[in-house]
Amino acid sequence: MTTPMNDTTGAEAAKARDIADVVIRVEGLRKDYTMGSEVVRALRGVDLTIRRNEYVAVMGPSGSGKSTFMNLIGCLDVPSEGQYWLNGQPVAGMTENALARIRNRELGFVFQSFNLLPRASALDNVALPLVYARVPKKVRLERAAAMLDKVGLGSRKDHRPNELSGGQRQRVAIARALVTQPALLLADEPTGALDSRTGEEIMALFGELHSQGQTLMLVTHESDIAAHAQRVLFLKDGVIERDELKKN
Repeated sequence: MTTPMNDTTGAEAAKARDIADVVIRVEGLRKDYTMGSEVVRALRGVDLTIRRNEYVAVMGPSGSGKSTFMNLIGCLDVPSEGQYWLNGQPVAGMTENALARIRNRELGFVFQSFNLLPRASALDNVALPLVYARVPKKVRLERAAAMLDKVGLGSRKDHRPNELSGGQRQRVAIARALVTQPALLLADEPTGALDSRTGEEIMALFGELHSQGQTLMLVTHESDIAAHAQRVLFLKDGVIERDELKKN
């Protein structure tokens, strides 16, 4: 019995939608480091799919592999084995120039230490990724100003980092991460340098971004921070020990 044409077409369309919905897919991801005569297996074969608009937290004790995993997902390092697709693009095996383009255009980074240029204004810090992307100056400044408005710092665009509080500096860093409209926002211990109240404000901002459709992944060792995510991965000894989806 043959399959009706419209059923086949419908199945193919559904498959195409499913593929388009996937931001991150990794299979058998491994990372080994050589330290003297010893081989350290930081990741031992991770399989994972993250779909568009998911909000994922990665937790684990020191040495669990969570920082290594973040570095691989962020294209800051390359795997020893395994496959990695970002927005359908096979990342493993790309040249360094290709990885740099991916980091600039597809990924947004937020770090614990903010990583802002101290002598540049908030506006110029946010616009920096667009400089590397060769966006015309007028356009990049307009987009940077819009991102500062989005994180509630439009009135502080001319301030330098030393004229801003820790929470404001982290908001500038988030605006910078968003200015290229990345497929994935990566945050590494984003509240680690902040007091608890300011940290909660930053997590509330991440929640707002998620509600607006942004896909997020954050690494944290704090369970109360991970609780803001809709999905929590627990890493131990280089493998995903648990993958928990929060109930609505």
